[in-house]
Amino acid sequence: MRPPRAFPEGSVEQLRAALKQARRKGEFQRVQCLWLRAALGLNANQVATAVGWRPTSVRRLQSRYLREGNAVLKGRGRGGRRHENLPWEEEQRVLEGFLARAAQGGMLEVRQVKRAYEQAVGHRVPKSTVYRMLARHGWRKLAPRPRHRKADLARQQAIKKTPWGR
Repeated sequence: MRPPRAFPEGSVEQLRAALKQARRKGEFQRVQCLWLRAALGLNANQVATAVGWRPTSVRRLQSRYLREGNAVLKGRGRGGRRHENLPWEEEQRVLEGFLARAAQGGMLEVRQVKRAYEQAVGHRVPKSTVYRMLARHGWRKLAPRPRHRKADLARQQAIKKTPWGR
């Protein structure tokens, strides 16, 4: 097995300062994982035992620190779209052509939007994906409410003219 890569010069002091500035538990543990290796030379299994993490998570964090530097200390955000087919801006570009027709009062057919979306993505997608994209961009399904085929307009007008519908 190869020896672990050395941390950059001055990282022990930076990590010690970051330990004092940590505001949340997760942030403190991330810095602690790095500091224990840099200052004390502990391996990933020992660090994982001390911090309460798994050795794989410790190795992954230390590797990211060696690649990316201090940006790793803050951690990743918890939100966001992790399984997106297209970024929001590209979805907006796909919908631009349909927006002009909709502004003129034209009907929007999801089948056509689905074809355009699949062409942009490069593979087939379920119809629900297109409906969720439309909802994400503020579109909603509006349809005129049809009259019931057995509705009697004369009777409805008569009910409106008499008190209590009698």
